[in-house]
Amino acid sequence: MLRLTATPHAIAVGFAAGAFASCTPLVGFHFLTGFALAYIVRGNLIASALGTSIGNPLTFPFIWAFTFKIGQWILHGRAPKTDAHHVHQQFQEGLFEKSFDALWPMLKPMFIGAVPLGLVVGSVSYVIVYKSVEVYQRRRKQTLAKRGKHPYAQPTSTMEEDRSA
Repeated sequence: MLRLTATPHAIAVGFAAGAFASCTPLVGFHFLTGFALAYIVRGNLIASALGTSIGNPLTFPFIWAFTFKIGQWILHGRAPKTDAHHVHQQFQEGLFEKSFDALWPMLKPMFIGAVPLGLVVGSVSYVIVYKSVEVYQRRRKQTLAKRGKHPYAQPTSTMEEDRSA
């Protein structure tokens, strides 16, 4: 990701869009959601694909539990007393065995809870990625300038020097 040729802002906002998309319960559509969000905010699309890695088999149970609890709290003023494994198991069973009408009571709070959680995850990832890319690009530019390989650097030898060698 550090070698992407875009501004630190474009890379960071693209990554943040992907990270935000990973907090939604749109399993299987995180790439598309991340691309759409990155396009809207003029972020880097490749960085948004990399940002969706925030959501993975290790983090999904926690993301789904947090989005469900936050959504319940927003909707009803209280969070249910459930653990991450229970929500994950209930979501997986419902996803494959039930109709959309049966899933909606669970998905509604997850969609609502995904917004604040996604904003926090996206904001934190934006800052981290922005600073990382900024430092990397500055150091790379300095290194290339020292070697004389910077696209705007002056050539270090002339044609006469090359002929004499």
